[in-house]
Amino acid sequence: MAPIPGSFWTDAMKHYLISFPSSAMRHLDAEQLDAAAKSSREVIDQAKAAGAYVFGGGINEAVSPVMVAGDGQILPGTYAETARLNGGYCVLKLASRREAEDWAAKIAGACRCAQELREFMFDPES
Repeated sequence: MAPIPGSFWTDAMKHYLISFPSSAMRHLDAEQLDAAAKSSREVIDQAKAAGAYVFGGGINEAVSPVMVAGDGQILPGTYAETARLNGGYCVLKLASRREAEDWAAKIAGACRCAQELREFMFDPES
């Protein structure tokens, strides 16, 4: 099916956000955390080799978020809904939701915690 001209809906590859909050890792001791970091790097290497990896990383919780207004004004804080945003994230570009679920399961196994999966809406400019 061809995309509708000017439409945001298409059959193109989609971007998926796979993430977890920092609190999901609290059950791991230092040795287990090191093992999880190693395993998760291995899964990310697999995603890179498969051509699915777009970006990944963790929120630096030592740096406070700020709000940046349209006029450039910088204000301390953030939206109430995202005030507790933390943890690890990765974005993968995949052909299907099922494929995204499979990668999320691999990452969950490597990180030793459940992963949240979200799908980005398609934007033909990105």
